Amino acid sequence: MLAALVAPWLVVAMTAPSDEGATAVRMPGVQRSASASTETAPPLTVPEVRPYDVAPEVEIASADPAPRPAPAPGVPRRLVVPMLGVDAPVIPITAPGGILLPPSDPQMLGWWRDGARPGAARGGALITGHTVSSGGGAFDDLETLRNGDEVRVRTPDRVLRYEVTGVRIYRKARIARDAEQLFSQTVPGRLVLITCEDWNGSFYESNAVIFAERV
Repeated sequence: MLAALVAPWLVVAMTAPSDEGATAVRMPGVQRSASASTETAPPLTVPEVRPYDVAPEVEIASADPAPRPAPAPGVPRRLVVPMLGVDAPVIPITAPGGILLPPSDPQMLGWWRDGARPGAARGGALITGHTVSSGGGAFDDLETLRNGDEVRVRTPDRVLRYEVTGVRIYRKARIARDAEQLFSQTVPGRLVLITCEDWNGSFYESNAVIFAERV
């Protein structure tokens, strides 16, 4: 039995009487975010110094090195949330028909691969997973996070560190109304974690949404 709330581009769906809960999101019509470009400072031009311009005993200070480029964004492989004891594998997921659903395994998480990659300069890197009212879901306690808590995303070649900056519980109608803002791909780069919340014995009435920024 499937219950769904339809908004212009967001659907929140849950199966009942199963107690696994996860958000099914109808994603906006955005193309896959390109990996954040690696930008370096332009080369520093130093005027040529001829031998007769400077006395031999004068030392010429070397120019400061160009700033190190920011790490490139990467495909997430694992999500680590120390405060929750979570260390879960992450797999890429798509949105067939515009509906984004997490992996069926409640211990696995799904990253929307047509959105931003973790570490990208712009866009929300969206990772979703199941909550199970009887226990066993990777995101069972997601709503207990607080501002300042650490979240780590492991990519094939680095660990990206994030800090929680917002914890919100949205009723289904509210998340449908604000979905475009919550899952925007035009905001400065951030991590967005989402799962279901408020099990009433038959279905989940709300969603927990966590925002985190790079540190």
